[in-house]
Amino acid sequence: MYIDSFRFPGVDAEEQFVNYIRRTCYASFYPFGVFTANQLEVLSFSEITILYGNNGSGKSTALNLIAEKLKAKRDTLFNRSSFFGDYIAMCEYEMTPGEKPEEIRMITSDDVFDFMLNLRALNDGVDRKREEVFDEWIENRNSRFRMRSLDDYEQLKKALDARSKTQSRYVRDSIGNNIVEHSNGESALRYFSEKIKDDGLYLLDEPENSLSPQRQIELLQFIQNSARFFGCQFIIATHSPFLLTLNGARIYDLDENPVDIKKWTELEGVRTYFDFFEQHREEF
Repeated sequence: MYIDSFRFPGVDAEEQFVNYIRRTCYASFYPFGVFTANQLEVLSFSEITILYGNNGSGKSTALNLIAEKLKAKRDTLFNRSSFFGDYIAMCEYEMTPGEKPEEIRMITSDDVFDFMLNLRALNDGVDRKREEVFDEWIENRNSRFRMRSLDDYEQLKKALDARSKTQSRYVRDSIGNNIVEHSNGESALRYFSEKIKDDGLYLLDEPENSLSPQRQIELLQFIQNSARFFGCQFIIATHSPFLLTLNGARIYDLDENPVDIKKWTELEGVRTYFDFFEQHREEF
């Protein structure tokens, strides 16, 4: 446990600020009003804490506020409103005495998408280079090149190299294999495994994006092991029924007014899945 609690501005503090700002040209005061609408003032954390809710419930907003207040590392930027900094200044948090994480990091679905796109771009570049090396191998293998001076030494080495190796071996030795040869799901899991290290505090925003059900279960196991054996604490915004089953997770239902802590089996989204499969039970 690295962070114990996070407190949002209360109703009185919000009203005082918004009434002052109303005299300006702004029509929106986001994120003011997001959490007072469902009476959320304090989040109390466990080793794994989940913020559950439908789109627009504020779960990603809460995660971004916590990340900014804690000065968490992150790979991609996010859109801040004009009053984001004012709101953060009014938030408070309590860390666990004597416990300090090695790092605090925010990981969003945008981070994972960018990682996969970058890998794809790298692989495309490798594939184009491979075609060039194919042609180079054919040219060098069939050439009658003779060294006339030391300036020709590198070219001679390439010619001899091409004659002594198969095409595939020549290409592999020249540029290596593709940077990655995994599916999108495997690449996404690789991103999480590279970014999440021992003894860290990690905020994950909808990490299930890009993951099949099977991959979500693998991520669930990775998160559980990281929390249980490797000193990590997690705050996760999700509506994945798989991640909601994380052992010992404290789940806040942001769709409730007031916000309430619930078991995963009590959540509306999970009950919708349950009812759907119950209706089709005989087809299984």
